[in-house]
Amino acid sequence: MDIILFAAYIIIFLYGIVIGSFLNVCIFRIPKKENIVKINSHCMNCNKRLHWYELIPLFSYLIQGGKCRGCKTKLSVQYPLIEGLNGLLYVVICFINGMNVDSLLYCLLISALIVLSIIDWRTYEIPIGINCFILALGLIMTAIHYEDWLNHVIGFFAVSVFIWIIIIATKGRGMGGGDMKLMAVSGLMLGWKEIILAFVIGCILASIIHVARMRITKADHVLAFGPYLAAGIFIAAMFGNQMIGWYISQLGF
Repeated sequence: MDIILFAAYIIIFLYGIVIGSFLNVCIFRIPKKENIVKINSHCMNCNKRLHWYELIPLFSYLIQGGKCRGCKTKLSVQYPLIEGLNGLLYVVICFINGMNVDSLLYCLLISALIVLSIIDWRTYEIPIGINCFILALGLIMTAIHYEDWLNHVIGFFAVSVFIWIIIIATKGRGMGGGDMKLMAVSGLMLGWKEIILAFVIGCILASIIHVARMRITKADHVLAFGPYLAAGIFIAAMFGNQMIGWYISQLGF
């Protein structure tokens, strides 16, 4: 690998873990309705305000041994995991899709998907603010690819209308409004073919993983669908064209 390209990936990873640190703030504060900007970072146990050297993504956690410098309470492993995951996925996106504006939007998309996945997993709710953020990304993506605007507009309705019908038919027991909104705004960003693929992948993942969880860990039959849809959206965004092309070739078209 070219040394300049390697250095670029290192920089992208560093940006990713910095943003990942902010994602942790969102994950912890949004469900509590706390301000994600104005409130200073602090220990959630002793409320000690954290200094800048205690907020360096990944490294502060490792140097401090995963504990608060003040009260010595063990910090959640979520901090380094989310930071590292976000940085790694940024690199993966740029490696697969190249260094371009689309990749920047996809990086922001995956960050939003990480936040909504963790929150939905814990609370069974997808924050409307996250869906609004993805909507903004979808509008930007549609504007950039204005020559293909109809594909994006159809994508907004392709899956969301289907989920809306399910919600009405099951009186809200089948799927949630947050899932419908997520697939609408993500469909605007990806286009109709990719969002349908994302939905299919999400359903397959949910049926396999959640059934396994129910049998192994006795998990409740009610599931948070957001994380599975988010995984499907990411896979479709990165590999959708190839997967759809392969499928069509198998049909002989």
